Amino acid sequence: MSAVVNFGPHLPVLRRYARAMTGSQSSGDAVVRAALQAILSAPNQISNEYTPKVELFRLFHAVWNPIQSNTSQSYRPHRSALLLTAVEGLSVDEAGIILKVSPDQIQKDVKQAHEEIMTENCGRVMIIEDESIIAMHLQSLVEDLGHSVLGIATTHKEAVDMIKTSRPDIILADIRLADGSSGLEAIKEILETIELPVIFITAFPEYLLSGERPEPTYLITKPFLAETVTATISQALFFHRENERERQSAA
Repeated sequence: MSAVVNFGPHLPVLRRYARAMTGSQSSGDAVVRAALQAILSAPNQISNEYTPKVELFRLFHAVWNPIQSNTSQSYRPHRSALLLTAVEGLSVDEAGIILKVSPDQIQKDVKQAHEEIMTENCGRVMIIEDESIIAMHLQSLVEDLGHSVLGIATTHKEAVDMIKTSRPDIILADIRLADGSSGLEAIKEILETIELPVIFITAFPEYLLSGERPEPTYLITKPFLAETVTATISQALFFHRENERERQSAA
């Protein structure tokens, strides 16, 4: 198996997953690099039994040590099961192969993760989206989770103006907006004044999957599933609140 040819197309989504599991893109990329180095140094560990995507994620988990990467306190195996199935689109059987547990255990872990999500503290959400149907869908999703929507912006200017009077806990943002302006540029400007997690929900993931993106940001590809949005919001707020607690403890 040629790692470059077979694993290459799946590296961007592995970066997304690693970012969600470790709490930052830099930490996630460091783990991905370590995993790739381990794979390339011992190519005999690569199996042809699974699809390249499953095999890449399996090898990533075989190499990744949450304790050594300083994520042991925030690492929750049941969240891995949820992200692999809800965000990365893998089956219960495939997630079981990756995490080395039975499909029944994956189902239990996913259920536990959903139950945990429903008990989490609710947050304030700002939406940057120019398509009204999608904006209303997102608003309905987050409100069903118990969060409140502070407002919906459809342009760069509206988004920047809204942040001056609102203090959300998280932003859901599209990249291309109604007047041709950029949601990505709006987020960059907003993050210069306030630190909070951002989830880009876009039909153009190539803008963010393969290159640099502002931190702290996550990515969902349109069309999206409700459970994908639910899992990503929960993971983003989890790390944001963990970081806030660490800062308060340090102060």
